[in-house]
Amino acid sequence: MSRDEVYERLNEVFRDVFDDESITVNDATTSDDIEDWDSLEHINLIAAVEQEFGIKFNMGQVVTMKNVGEMADIILAQTGA
Repeated sequence: MSRDEVYERLNEVFRDVFDDESITVNDATTSDDIEDWDSLEHINLIAAVEQEFGIKFNMGQVVTMKNVGEMADIILAQTGA
């Protein structure tokens, strides 16, 4: 799986979780960039990303992720892409 493919799938997950078809994420996207991204939605987002990619983030990964680029890095590492 390429990084572009990860982002295609992440965009769909973000659009679904936040119910906003205009969302397009990139490496630098953070919770500050998406209006409804609060702590509760973060939990929903993590669960949706785990389900989409068939992976599990550990607590250390969840708390240290600073942006969507770091999330994509972890997804690529865990899926062996």
